[in-house]
Amino acid sequence: MKLKASLVLAFGLVAGMAHAATELVIATVNNGHMIEMQKLSGNFEKANPDIKLKWVTLEEGVLRQRVTTDIATKGGQFDVMTIGMYETPIWGKKGWLQEIKTDAAYDVDDLLPNIRNGLSVDGKLFAAPFYGESSMLMYRKDLADKAGVTLPERPTWTQVADLAKKIHDPKNGVYGICLRGKPGWGDNMALISTMVNTYGGQWFDMKWQPQLTSQPWKDAITFYVDLLTKYGPPGSSANSFNEILALTNSGKCGMWVDATIAASFVSDPKQSKVADKMAFAQAPTQLTAKGANWLWAWSLAIPAGSKKVDAAQKFVTWATSKDYINLVGQTNGWATVPTGTRKSTYANADFLKIARFAKAEKMAIDSANPNDSTLPKSPYVGVQYAAIPEFQAIGTTVGQQMSAALAGQKTVDEALKASQNVAERQMKKAGYYK
Repeated sequence: MKLKASLVLAFGLVAGMAHAATELVIATVNNGHMIEMQKLSGNFEKANPDIKLKWVTLEEGVLRQRVTTDIATKGGQFDVMTIGMYETPIWGKKGWLQEIKTDAAYDVDDLLPNIRNGLSVDGKLFAAPFYGESSMLMYRKDLADKAGVTLPERPTWTQVADLAKKIHDPKNGVYGICLRGKPGWGDNMALISTMVNTYGGQWFDMKWQPQLTSQPWKDAITFYVDLLTKYGPPGSSANSFNEILALTNSGKCGMWVDATIAASFVSDPKQSKVADKMAFAQAPTQLTAKGANWLWAWSLAIPAGSKKVDAAQKFVTWATSKDYINLVGQTNGWATVPTGTRKSTYANADFLKIARFAKAEKMAIDSANPNDSTLPKSPYVGVQYAAIPEFQAIGTTVGQQMSAALAGQKTVDEALKASQNVAERQMKKAGYYK
């Protein structure tokens, strides 16, 4: 009996140890909000002692490549992966993702409708938003005041260029405007696509024919190259979010159109020398307001083949909950919370007291419409991208061409013609048309 009891006890201990060793491997992007999530995840492990978290933190481009390869090949390296609004509907339709199951406490109806819809397929949520964003204009109000210019809530690109000309003062270390120039479908093309939209353009017409040599593309790219060549910082073709954030925080950018998430950084006196001088407006329009501001959410998803679905669901719901946002606010201050996901964040008095940008940010997110983002009718969903598998390769190549045009290595017409050829080849190969 003693031996039997010992065996039962030993078996129970081993089983308990095995249970305690449930390890979730989480692939995430190397940015401030995600780094903070890792620091605070000890709270989750304390509340769930049977779950241990292992982090794989990667740069954006590397992350996309790794998680795409893993999910397409059913590699099973990750139990939770950080993906965006581009991948979620495509992978959800293919059956590559687990549906996110939430309880009443999670309050899925508190999610901002545009963000929730962008991460759903047929009404089912396939990724939970960690932070959401649109794009907006951030500018030095002191410089605009000095120039005698008052920008409206939603300016045109022409108005932006006029102000850039007036405040451009490189001798004193101030450039009229800073915009992304670094190539990438989610980098310079995120901004450029919204510009093209406002000029009345689109990526593909209703027959899936690429439109890169159309007049709206020519007008938008000519304007973009001219604007940055005249009033941007030198080397703009290499600048992405982080480079421009550093320039803005040091007072060198008069204006910047980029992700709304940047507003919390440029208005933070701990990070920005000009925090008290920054003002916020909607992303610029031109011929139309359709597709002027992008829509994105970095989100947590669970691969369909995961063997640890229950534990993964627990973590995903914890990291994207109201409680997590409150934890960040109480631990690090309300200026640092991940925004753009929940209605309750924008109803929180502590957050609103600190976040001068909150109204403009929410307006931008609410007004973005991935289902109707172009003046002519388009066959694709997405504001700053087309949600088809082929877009990633097309957008990356076009981004390289646009960067070359900005650097003066090609004319705008040459860059657009090369882009059109690549896009046509890819779309024919994929069978969209003959």
